[in-house]
Amino acid sequence: MNKYLVIHMTDSSASPLPQADDQRMLDDWLEEGRADGRLGDGSPVAGPERAKSVAVRGGETLIADGPFPEFKEWFAGYDVLEAETIGEAARYMAKHPSALLGKVFILPVVPLPWEE
Repeated sequence: MNKYLVIHMTDSSASPLPQADDQRMLDDWLEEGRADGRLGDGSPVAGPERAKSVAVRGGETLIADGPFPEFKEWFAGYDVLEAETIGEAARYMAKHPSALLGKVFILPVVPLPWEE
């Protein structure tokens, strides 16, 4: 099995989804993922108004509010899942409400260069 990081994004061009349908889809998605043993950690995240960015430059730690992206999308949450292929992961993620309400990015988790 391969591990994937899934990033849920909001999208202002998406169609609205009634809360009852959103909850039903999410419950079905969770049940399937838990039954298949593919679903790992995951959570929604706060908006940009509660976020911080951290950088170290010239030995100085810089902590700032944000990020405040200039685009209308925002990171709504994340999941870690396992699947044989990225296609299998994509088919599973197509059942998540985020696929209708926004976008879902699926990124293969890879080892660090010194771990290979």
